[in-house]
Amino acid sequence: MKKILAIALSLVMLLCCSAALADTTIMVYAATSMTATLTELEALYEAANPGVDVVCNFGSSGTLLKQIQAGDACDIFISAAQKQMNILEEDGTIAPETRFDILENKLALAVPEGNPSGITSIEQVIGLLKNGDILLAMGNSDVPCGQYTQAMFAFFGLDEAAAAAKLSYGNNVGEVAQQIVAASVSCGFIYHTDACSYNLEVVEEATAEMVGGRVLYPIAMLKNAADADACAAFIAFLQSEDAANVFASVGFTPLAKTAE
Repeated sequence: MKKILAIALSLVMLLCCSAALADTTIMVYAATSMTATLTELEALYEAANPGVDVVCNFGSSGTLLKQIQAGDACDIFISAAQKQMNILEEDGTIAPETRFDILENKLALAVPEGNPSGITSIEQVIGLLKNGDILLAMGNSDVPCGQYTQAMFAFFGLDEAAAAAKLSYGNNVGEVAQQIVAASVSCGFIYHTDACSYNLEVVEEATAEMVGGRVLYPIAMLKNAADADACAAFIAFLQSEDAANVFASVGFTPLAKTAE
């Protein structure tokens, strides 16, 4: 009897160990503007792949860059701009053959409910800022959303330093959106997708010319990814038709070829 119990116990331990070994964790570092969509896709992928745990860390692309450089356990990085991904490619952190642009977004001028300041266009906002007549929310200089806004200021010849008293900054695009929702500012520049997620009215979208190029989101696997095959499978899922539909539902334009 004791022998049978010992064998049974050994089998249980073996099965437990096998189950543990089958579990795979994928660490995804992604821009704040992807929070709603990637959280939904994480749940869909895990439901279809019970042995996989996708863990997402959201933040401004600049903050995520610093975390990765500091040695955080990241497998996949999705940035809201090329700058941060370029740095990681130049220092050999990402696997360059896995890099491609997966999504396109738009910088949008959004206003609080009811548009109390009567904002009608980007050009009008630039003029109001020059005269000190409004308070505008934007991202910090290390946040892609803020960098695109700075490029637009340069396009219209606005001196950011001169308008500093009328600018309210956020550490990520979510913080900027929350200021607009709270109507603590007259308006703000966020992504079209965040305006959709926060149910904010978009007055106008900035053109690629205004912000110095298209707002593209590059994705790449890190060279030291814990399980390259599992990461590749998740990235392939993000290119699927199901994922494309989720991304498009908030205003992203999926750029990757739809998986068969």
